[in-house]
Amino acid sequence: METTPVDTLRIVDANLNRISEGLRVLEELARMMLDDAVLTQQLKNMRHEMVKVDSELQRKLLQARDSEGDVGADMEVPGEDKQRDMQAIVVANARRIQESLRVMEEIARAPGLNLDTEKYKHARFSLYTVEKTLLSKILRQDKIKRLNGLYVIIDTAALKGRSHVEVASRVIRGGAKVIQLRDKEYSKKQLLSIAEEIKNLCTEQDVLFMVNDYLDIALAVNADGLHLGQDDLPIDIARRLLPIDKILGCSARTLDKAMIARKEGADYIGVGAMYPTATREGAEVVGPDRLREIKKAIALPLVAIGGISEDNIREVIKAGADSIAVISAVLGVEDVEGATRRLVNIIEGEHIG
Repeated sequence: METTPVDTLRIVDANLNRISEGLRVLEELARMMLDDAVLTQQLKNMRHEMVKVDSELQRKLLQARDSEGDVGADMEVPGEDKQRDMQAIVVANARRIQESLRVMEEIARAPGLNLDTEKYKHARFSLYTVEKTLLSKILRQDKIKRLNGLYVIIDTAALKGRSHVEVASRVIRGGAKVIQLRDKEYSKKQLLSIAEEIKNLCTEQDVLFMVNDYLDIALAVNADGLHLGQDDLPIDIARRLLPIDKILGCSARTLDKAMIARKEGADYIGVGAMYPTATREGAEVVGPDRLREIKKAIALPLVAIGGISEDNIREVIKAGADSIAVISAVLGVEDVEGATRRLVNIIEGEHIG
């Protein structure tokens, strides 16, 4: 039986350690920062699989280890930042793992190691996808955390001829945290102009701006995100087409649909209708109990919608809504700003937002 040289064993030991350490960093980010159980488990499984070697090889690796004599131990990387943001941490550790996996692909061919080079190759390509997923979720975290308080949908039909931008301005002055533009009447050309104005307004006031249904409009005006219904563009396709820092919401009336939306890449779930609503005739009423059911099963932010008013908003908040979406409760009254402020005061009194 061929004896593996000590220097080869040291290369294997060092790179397995780098792989394990780097994966652990990414795993902790997925677990503690994103609260993403699926991604955390994926990284954990990869970490355990990548460092798994038989007991005899493990003994040889430990025996060959010479940390004090490693000439690279005290080397510094020229130009390396001493401080990093989360995006840089993900990229740095992913690169570290990928490089070590590439080393392992080659060194696994050495006699006497009994290692599978294809395992490391497969893991390297899998990690490219994991890196993109993890990085994209981190880039969206700031926007996702702002999905709280009052979420006002500026619906063309509900405006009854009033200016989209003027009403949006009043809603923002009233304290809304998120504005969504929804329209089924205007041409795309007309809507684009309106969307640009509202986007600029929201940017100036540090309010999230979402576009309903229309991916092209969302992209054209650099909206903060897109909201889709069950009959719109599939979530997984929209996720691929949207820039990785844009949030994606999906309406879901059932737990099964909410779980599918989460799996396909939704960042938040719109749950409704909470109560009968004149805005969408024939909308199925699922009530606050459905909100509670989804809240127990899914960690994503939940936006409650449908028939919510000053009279019932507290019940929806207590059911677990992270944000409250309204149309008629604000757009259906003359004093838009006042109606918005009253709802915001209730929400803040119940400690949301």
